[in-house]
Amino acid sequence: MRADGTIDGIHPPSSEFPFHKAIYSVRPDIRGIVHAHSVALVAFSICGRVPNTRLFHRANQVCGETGFAPYALPGSAALAQSIITAFNQGFFAVILENHGVVVGGADLQNAFQRFETLEFTSKTIIKASTLGPVRYLTDEQIALSRRPSLPWPQGEMPPPSSHEKELRRQLCNFLHRGYRNRLLISTEGSFSARVDPNSFLITPHILDRHTAELTDLVLVRDGLVEPGKTPSRAARLHEAIYARHPEVAAVINAYTVNATAFSVVDAELSARTIPESFILLRDVQRIPFGLQFGDGLEATARISMEQPVALMENDGVLVCGTSVLDAFDRLEVLESTAETVINGRLIGHPVAMSEGVIHELENAFLKK
Repeated sequence: MRADGTIDGIHPPSSEFPFHKAIYSVRPDIRGIVHAHSVALVAFSICGRVPNTRLFHRANQVCGETGFAPYALPGSAALAQSIITAFNQGFFAVILENHGVVVGGADLQNAFQRFETLEFTSKTIIKASTLGPVRYLTDEQIALSRRPSLPWPQGEMPPPSSHEKELRRQLCNFLHRGYRNRLLISTEGSFSARVDPNSFLITPHILDRHTAELTDLVLVRDGLVEPGKTPSRAARLHEAIYARHPEVAAVINAYTVNATAFSVVDAELSARTIPESFILLRDVQRIPFGLQFGDGLEATARISMEQPVALMENDGVLVCGTSVLDAFDRLEVLESTAETVINGRLIGHPVAMSEGVIHELENAFLKK
């Protein structure tokens, strides 16, 4: 579509072309737009509400605050005017009343990542609202999350061993699987694996998890990183976990809707639902917001292979494993357990397994 309305190509444009054109005309910083009728954001639109991105520090950073555009006929000049009025206030994401959402970005990928992050945030708010009052981050907590992380000095690395190459392959495969299964999103989630006592591989800072390749992963060895690469901000936390817990071989920070919903409320997520859940998850821990920043040392006392899963308050979940597969398996079970508990609360009163059953399971499966 050209500015004068002429078309290049054989297909007619979307009927929403007028508001796309209008946004580009008033916001030269926007070069990509996503308009969608995604389930959670439409739920907000039909209730006349906008999602509060202060649910997560990363969502607030990626999406900013969310605007609202009153209803107008789809494809009309009136709708375009309603939308650009909101975009003229500086918003990058605008809820359309009884319609959906429109999100802009520096390019199409940036716009999509904002949209995906906002939809995930909205889904989490909806799920969490069934559990109790939702907790949002304060100005002080947002400011804490935006403090620069400690820089990583760079150093030359030895040629990769066959073991390191295999771990790179496993991490990429499970990153892609996690994204497909909505256990990670493009802007959030870190996955690492121990290579040897002195080094580990981890996902890089600000990279779409869906497109990660073997060479994108960052090797951290003796406090140094590969030249030209920046590891995930979670790398300090992962490094501290590996140093304190030699039995841990893989660590995941993830953002799964149902388990993360428990991280933004005070409701307990009990894994004492079925034997398999308790055996893999044990009793789910909580890590207060803020401990994940800095050197991460205080957070390491709250997780180990004896207590391999924790809710990071308003920041997803943390999972440890004895291998990449083991960590990912626990993550999948954690999310399915959280969804089961939420669903159970909607239809009745979930009953946890008794202490007698738990002791029996511990004696049969968890005693060394």
